Amino acid sequence: MTQTSLSPRAWTELMLLGLIWGGSFLAIRTALDEIGPLTSVLFRTGLAALVLWPLVILRGIARPASARAWRALLVMGVLNNVIPFSLMAWGQLHIPTGLTSILNASTAIFGVLVAAAVFADERLSPRKALGVGLGFAGVIAAIGPESLLRFDPTSVAQLAVLAGTLSYALAGAWARRTLSDLPPLTAAAGMLGMSTLVMLPLTLLVEGVPPLALAPATWAGIGYYALIATALAYLLYYRVLAMAGSGNLMLVTLIIPPTAIALGAVVRGESLAPSAYAGFAALAAGLLVLDGRLLRRAIRV
Repeated sequence: MTQTSLSPRAWTELMLLGLIWGGSFLAIRTALDEIGPLTSVLFRTGLAALVLWPLVILRGIARPASARAWRALLVMGVLNNVIPFSLMAWGQLHIPTGLTSILNASTAIFGVLVAAAVFADERLSPRKALGVGLGFAGVIAAIGPESLLRFDPTSVAQLAVLAGTLSYALAGAWARRTLSDLPPLTAAAGMLGMSTLVMLPLTLLVEGVPPLALAPATWAGIGYYALIATALAYLLYYRVLAMAGSGNLMLVTLIIPPTAIALGAVVRGESLAPSAYAGFAALAAGLLVLDGRLLRRAIRV
């Protein structure tokens, strides 16, 4: 499939989206200093839904009209928000924000495998297989092979983040199969609304009533990851998707980890092992192979 070149405006918005999502890891970790992982997710989905639903209504955009559509949004909310947000928030209690962002980049790798298993037009070509292999080598390097041989909070947290990325990949396949007839803004608002309905009783049961008497830094983190990195980012995501296409949009994955690593180092004094940087390099190489353009240029040369 031929991929369109990026205009300066598309590049600008793609970079902005990557910076916004890169900053979300620090914002979430800041909030986790005072609230639990499930509470952080409830605030994220609830506040973002409160922003997006009025936009759907004010713009007169079509809303889900059948029980089937609402069920599809419920499943999408669980796969794309409830499971990955919760697992990654818990994981960030035990591993640096930068490492979380590196592991999060494996979403694209799992996405290729899930798509190949589910859709007839997404077969695993030799190029894709090479990209997936490089990506998984990068994940193993980032985690550290020794972590796979022990069972402690750090290794479990890394596996939890990877499980979250697999859930993201499953969500992508589910959206393509069941939500393609819904306007993007409606799908995003509906997904976040259904996610909130799931998170509310779950949070009350496990962590109790969400506290409101929080430090300004905590509210700043919540406001950032809920309103900017979720509600606003969804709007920006679909703008970039329309301008650049899904293949180019995958490049945002390469922008997020450096942003998160730099913010984690500057704000929280975090440091990563050299193996984490080597892992990201291999993972980035895998993503570029999946993108395909560098290989095509090399072949032409």
